[in-house]
Amino acid sequence: MTEADSIKLFKCLSDKSRLLILKCLIKEPMYVELLSKRLQLTPSTISFHLKKLEDANIVQSRKEQYYTVYSINEDVLKHSIIDIIKEEASEENLQNQREEQYRKKVIENFFEYGKLKVIPVQRKKKLIVLEKIALAFEIGKKYAEREVNIIIADYNDDFCTIRREMIAEKIFKREDGIYERLR
Repeated sequence: MTEADSIKLFKCLSDKSRLLILKCLIKEPMYVELLSKRLQLTPSTISFHLKKLEDANIVQSRKEQYYTVYSINEDVLKHSIIDIIKEEASEENLQNQREEQYRKKVIENFFEYGKLKVIPVQRKKKLIVLEKIALAFEIGKKYAEREVNIIIADYNDDFCTIRREMIAEKIFKREDGIYERLR
């Protein structure tokens, strides 16, 4: 369960009418009109709350002749609160996916046919672009400045600026005119 699902679940359970609906459904599956009669709420109110409960995956529905019968989704309600709170690893994965999508989008926007169109101004985007170009170099291998310039020139004509930015961002280190990729 993601953090967004957990929030939706807890928000959904924080309503008195929804809790009453769940108390009825825990005894037996029911349809809207029967719930309406038992709880003395209008069918539209019951439908509204059932939709919220269904969106939060707390109840499930199935068609039986003319009626839609609702029942408790026990799999969701069997989770303990501790288990729900502990599920941060999946949230971390989600964050990693978002970052990877952002990275991919930046590369698509700034590169065309393998050439860097323009050096980004925003530091975060610039770093992504520099890391993409750095993939052309082997980590730990020593390069002469001329070699570095030639490789970077394949991506953009402003190889001096890109080379300096790579040093500033500690992607490369330079000693006595020899360059080495660090990351």
